[in-house]
Amino acid sequence: MLTCEVVGQGPAILFVHGFPLDRWMWHPQVAALDGYRRIAPDLPGLGESPAGGPGTMAFYASELGRCLDHLGVGSVVLCGLSMGGYVAFECLRQWPERVAGLALMDTRADPDTEEGRQGRDRLIAEVRARGAAAAADAMMPRLVGATTSASRPAWLSELRQRIERTPTAGLVAALEAMKGRPDSRPLLGTISVPTLVLVGAEDVITPPSLAEAMARGIPGASLVVVPGSGHLPTLEQPEAVTEALRSLLRRVV
Repeated sequence: MLTCEVVGQGPAILFVHGFPLDRWMWHPQVAALDGYRRIAPDLPGLGESPAGGPGTMAFYASELGRCLDHLGVGSVVLCGLSMGGYVAFECLRQWPERVAGLALMDTRADPDTEEGRQGRDRLIAEVRARGAAAAADAMMPRLVGATTSASRPAWLSELRQRIERTPTAGLVAALEAMKGRPDSRPLLGTISVPTLVLVGAEDVITPPSLAEAMARGIPGASLVVVPGSGHLPTLEQPEAVTEALRSLLRRVV
């Protein structure tokens, strides 16, 4: 069973974290969104959740479904950032009836290119050889925006330390899952729940142009571009993300 932080009462929000982090990346939103049941799990093998099972988006989504079953939760507003967005698409495939609203943050619907898959394989080899430090070396230069890099050097050290505590097996499984994820672009036009597409204005991993195209493909989706943020707006500009989620929640509940 996944390790999961559950806070508050009310309509449920499920937060799905990105790579190479864990549920900590949502802590400002979990703390701020009073009046809702905030559910923030660690994906298998990451954070405090035990490893086990294949490195696939399908496995991650099925484990999240089991987590909701265990908590007795019927429907959720599903929030996924980066890899968490890839997992959210798989949740839409497996249990669409449970998704009452959707937030896709700093993510993309298209699969890895051949070049991208080769890059995943190289990083898998490096992580197996050197552990989480290899993931930190690869991700830190691109993970946050220029504004954050310039203004919060001490926090960058904390972020790196968080990444370096991530279990090697969980990182490898996550890289395999991202490498093998399916094309989610055909899903976009079928999404019928209130949807927020959010991206950091300074994100170089999944830039605003990708978010704009994704939002255009989802009927009625709203687009929010967060100034002064890179790939981790939940931590770089948490108040802006929380306010965007409040706007989405008002559309759902």
